[in-house]
Amino acid sequence: MKITVIGGTGLIGSQLVTTLRDAGHDVVAASLSSGVDLLTGTGLDEALAGAHTVVNVSNSPTFDDRSPAFFRTTVGNLLRAGEQAGVRHQVALSIVGVDQVPELDYYRAKVVQEDLLRDGPTPYSVVRATQFFEFMDAVMSWSSDDGTVRLPSTPLQPIASADVVAALADVATGAPLDGTLDVAGPDVLPLDEIGRITLADRGDDRRVVTDDRAGMFAVVRGDVLTAGPGARLAPTHYRDWLGAGLAG
Repeated sequence: MKITVIGGTGLIGSQLVTTLRDAGHDVVAASLSSGVDLLTGTGLDEALAGAHTVVNVSNSPTFDDRSPAFFRTTVGNLLRAGEQAGVRHQVALSIVGVDQVPELDYYRAKVVQEDLLRDGPTPYSVVRATQFFEFMDAVMSWSSDDGTVRLPSTPLQPIASADVVAALADVATGAPLDGTLDVAGPDVLPLDEIGRITLADRGDDRRVVTDDRAGMFAVVRGDVLTAGPGARLAPTHYRDWLGAGLAG
């Protein structure tokens, strides 16, 4: 099967390209560096030529109120080019609970992406993932100083990027869902506890202070960022991932 991965050089895209090629598929890794510009449409026709499936794991360059316009333009260009190329399956990576946190600009933008795909001309699948293990250091950096890390107690169900890739590969090589699959890690943990686990693994003696007004996830209500019934639960536990040195 010929599969085009949009955003094929990023954290998820690069792993997905390798996984699909190792499984014997003909894979095009499309990105700005390969001459594909989703905003203008430049290079899309060439990248999608002969593709059965397109997997979009691209990301907005900003996470503010400009991000909805990014997805509106890029998904529109991708769907038009895909229809012209005869693409039979459009797959997008999104976020678990994305439609439950309207306070966040980026989450609203991802809802725009999902809606456009759902209303588009091509059979589709949306894979919604929980927060990646690899992003936990960045999350902590938003509200930290030399001595403390302030984090809310928001329940999360983080997942290894490799497990997200496995789910995406299965969906991309299967029949379109014409719906959504949630994928999540095996453990639900409060974000402040994730912070303590992470700092302990790093030998970092900073103190985690529980502050339900700190950082981006402070606006999240309840457990909407955790997986519900029917989700695919990944095998990798956060503590095991840290212990294996996979955090870099």
